[in-house]
Amino acid sequence: MRALLAWLKSRLDLVAGAAVGLAGAGLVLLGNPRNSGICASCFAENVAGALRLHTDPRMSYLRPEFPGFLLGATLAALASRGFQSRSGSAPLVRFFLGAFLIIGSAVFLGCPIKVMLRLAGGDLTAFAGLGGLVAGAWVGVLFLKKGFFLGKSTRTGALAGWVLPGAMALLALAAVLAPPAFTGGLVGAAREHAPPLASLAIGMVVGALAQRSKFCVSGSLRNFFLTRSVRQLGGLSLLLVTALGVNVAAGLFHPGLYDQPGSHLDFAWAAGGMFLVGLAAVLIGGCPFRQLVMAGEGDADAGSAVLGMLVAGGLVQSWGLRSTIAGATPAGKLATLIGLVLVLATALAYRERS
Repeated sequence: MRALLAWLKSRLDLVAGAAVGLAGAGLVLLGNPRNSGICASCFAENVAGALRLHTDPRMSYLRPEFPGFLLGATLAALASRGFQSRSGSAPLVRFFLGAFLIIGSAVFLGCPIKVMLRLAGGDLTAFAGLGGLVAGAWVGVLFLKKGFFLGKSTRTGALAGWVLPGAMALLALAAVLAPPAFTGGLVGAAREHAPPLASLAIGMVVGALAQRSKFCVSGSLRNFFLTRSVRQLGGLSLLLVTALGVNVAAGLFHPGLYDQPGSHLDFAWAAGGMFLVGLAAVLIGGCPFRQLVMAGEGDADAGSAVLGMLVAGGLVQSWGLRSTIAGATPAGKLATLIGLVLVLATALAYRERS
């Protein structure tokens, strides 16, 4: 038993991957939308709507998982003495790259975690997004090898690192205690949600495990391309396997291309949106979920990315950037192309030259 515990401690990425898969599938059983038990980008849009950053009631709900991820990471960091207020690594650039994480996800219709959960539910259209995500991460690694660097974060005043955890604590309280008229969740997809307290608790557990393990879908791909070790894909594989197992056992595995929830058949733009996400995520150190976790550790630069995510969560609805079941919108296609140009320009501009 002691040897097993020691091995698990050394491979917390496996534990975290399994936990994300179980939580993603389990939250669906508790009421979250099918194939979307966990989706950091969808949650950002939902929270943005609850904060009145857009006016679509169908995507407006103060989902407790969103602050839960961050607060769980904060508690885990404090328990391990890993909480440290830090900043100074191009926060404004991170704000805009965080925004493009959400824009690319909205074109695909889901974040990197949801790519895996859609596959685990049998949604074959998600392979287009997976291909784009892998390609974007690979290109991002090429820039890392060429010297891309946004600058080093340094320790800063304690207040900077506590701004986001404090704000998320207030959102968590509102999500659990406030009436639906305030939190949303009255119509459309927003009505599909697990009990708020259960959502918050699950989010905090997942956030804590992700903080201790540094688990991240795009980070796993980045590390694989850097090391060429399949060991780096262990947590990612367990996410898929555990979610698939729950879906099969619950009768929620329905393989096919058509009539899949929250999907479209515009494969080229689905791949393009996820390419943008994979590239931006590697450049700023993680996908939308990972940005929440890092902000929970006191990283104010990741906090800037989270704020960019929330602003973009409002914009993708207000400006019609989010894809529909018919495919990517003209505005979404244009935003993806603009995002690719700007993110690639950033990658070129921040290469360190010897």
